[in-house]
Amino acid sequence: MGTQVMIDLIGSIVVFGWLLLMSLRVNTANQENMQTLNGDLLVQEDLVAVTQLLEYDFRKIGFCKEPNNLVDPTKAILLADTSRLKFLTDLDFGSGPDGVLDSVYYYLGDTTELSQTPNPRDRYLYRVVNGETPKGANLGITSFTMKYFDRSGVPIPTPVGVAELQKIQTIQITLSVENVYAAAIVETTNKQYSSAFWQQVRLSSRNYRNR
Repeated sequence: MGTQVMIDLIGSIVVFGWLLLMSLRVNTANQENMQTLNGDLLVQEDLVAVTQLLEYDFRKIGFCKEPNNLVDPTKAILLADTSRLKFLTDLDFGSGPDGVLDSVYYYLGDTTELSQTPNPRDRYLYRVVNGETPKGANLGITSFTMKYFDRSGVPIPTPVGVAELQKIQTIQITLSVENVYAAAIVETTNKQYSSAFWQQVRLSSRNYRNR
């Protein structure tokens, strides 16, 4: 085999190897992009599910179908803190509100409760109705905070004291959600999780506005 043939053969092998490597890199990038898109979609779906429930419940603070059972709006909120809120409302359990007041308690769990998931930051968001056994929903929530404001828009310090609860007029909710699984295919120390952020500025119950 001549020298030129050998050179051509080696050159062909090098070019083929380079093309193969580029193809593998493109394929890996496409897989990572697809995984990221799927992760983003899942996170958005979880975020929508949580925010819809929060907005529905919070806008009904102090509501009751039966006028005779209406609570004084200034007493509808029982507890208010940075990541905890307990209030009274008339819930719909499937056949519409029944005219009986229910207590609803939202609070954020600790990261240790979900230590079995890959994401070190996800937590349970608990919704406890009428003092039942707490049941958390794992929707990738990493942050759930609230700020409270009086009628003039002045922030009320947390935890809100009992005497200050009646001053709450609006609530600002901030929520962060992340995928429980890292987006990167290759295991790395710097794991990336698909995430989404939502903030409801100054949400107010119509019952509070009418007081």
